[in-house]
Amino acid sequence: MRIDIITVLPGLLESPLNYSILQRAQKKGMVEIHVHDLREYGAGKHRKVDDYPFGGSAGMVMQVEPVDTLISGLKAEREYDEVIYTSPDGEKFNQKMANSLSLLKNIIILCGHYKGIDYRIREHLITKEISIGDYVLTGGELAAAVITDTVVRIIPGVISDEQSALSDSFQDNLLAPPVYTRPADYKGWKVPDILLSGHELKIREWELQQAIERTQRLRPDLLDMDEHV
Repeated sequence: MRIDIITVLPGLLESPLNYSILQRAQKKGMVEIHVHDLREYGAGKHRKVDDYPFGGSAGMVMQVEPVDTLISGLKAEREYDEVIYTSPDGEKFNQKMANSLSLLKNIIILCGHYKGIDYRIREHLITKEISIGDYVLTGGELAAAVITDTVVRIIPGVISDEQSALSDSFQDNLLAPPVYTRPADYKGWKVPDILLSGHELKIREWELQQAIERTQRLRPDLLDMDEHV
């Protein structure tokens, strides 16, 4: 899989994209992540990529030309399954969407910034708009990092224990059950006896019961969503 991220703040992505699971995935050759500085495609000696909006609104808007030039150049080298724009008003990102994106071969992620991007980019270049939540970030870089991490970690082979990824919260519209480790008794705080029983079937039944209970208590909307799938 190849992920190309377009940003005006490439330094903001250096750390999250080069540690832990994402670093290992790249070293294994299971994913390529390329960060492109949009300012390299800007106009003039100051590499300008934004301008004032028509109509007199406040803020600055990312210009269509540098974005089009960069995306067109990438598309000339390979085909892309999706060109994603990170935006507060995009489709809400969730595990189901991450699972679908993990099956793709090449994607572009354009990080939103300033007041937004010239709407013609959204009309003619973008194929999918994604929001990671109902709030506004300074830019889409952190959203792009979240999307990349979520997608890459579920690519088969990236995590050595694939069953661990499949049992994460949200994979089946349920929150994960409680987990415990040694010691079994700490300050009188004891691990549930069922987990020490060695009875695998009963343990799985307990975990499902706990997952349902936690979801009903903390995220009942997930259960409502499951009823309408």
